Amino acid sequence: MKKLCYIVSIVLLAACGGSKPADDKVADIAPAQEKTSVLSEAFNTSFGKLLSEYYSLRDALTADDTAAANTAAASLITAAAGVKLDELKAVDTGNIIIPTAKTYTDGISAESKGLIGEAKIGEKRKAFQMISAGLFDLVRTVRYDKEKIYLLHCPMAFNNTGADWLSNATEIKNPYFGKDMLTCGEVRDSVVFR
Repeated sequence: MKKLCYIVSIVLLAACGGSKPADDKVADIAPAQEKTSVLSEAFNTSFGKLLSEYYSLRDALTADDTAAANTAAASLITAAAGVKLDELKAVDTGNIIIPTAKTYTDGISAESKGLIGEAKIGEKRKAFQMISAGLFDLVRTVRYDKEKIYLLHCPMAFNNTGADWLSNATEIKNPYFGKDMLTCGEVRDSVVFR
């Protein structure tokens, strides 16, 4: 019986990799690497430009600057048209992502044109609300994974009906009230596909 136990122990030891110390196994593990994007570099660059122009529009409204808001909205139209949606073919196996994303980029462009046509900042902010909603849906549709995007909410906007906007930081700078109520708001959600 002792022989049988001895043989079983040797077989189990051999099957488990011998008697290599645990310390040696830790040294074999490669250091953690930053996750690479599943989306193409061309798409990520074009989408990053869209976000950048959106943030410029948000900042112009936060500063109560209608002229800067018009300039940013014009740049946003160009950036929306420049998003390289064809680069999503590798991840759009069901042919759903690209047409849906195109609907959102077209909506962002249309609302941006509407924003430029409005004379009053309050009306520009209403258009911005629609742009924000479309962009948030677009981020989730394409599963943009280069940065974390926050959805912020102001409960008092538009006679207490509330409105959302996007940010790459959690700091509250309210584009719906600008200087009047700069820090009114809260982080409502975030999107991160890393």
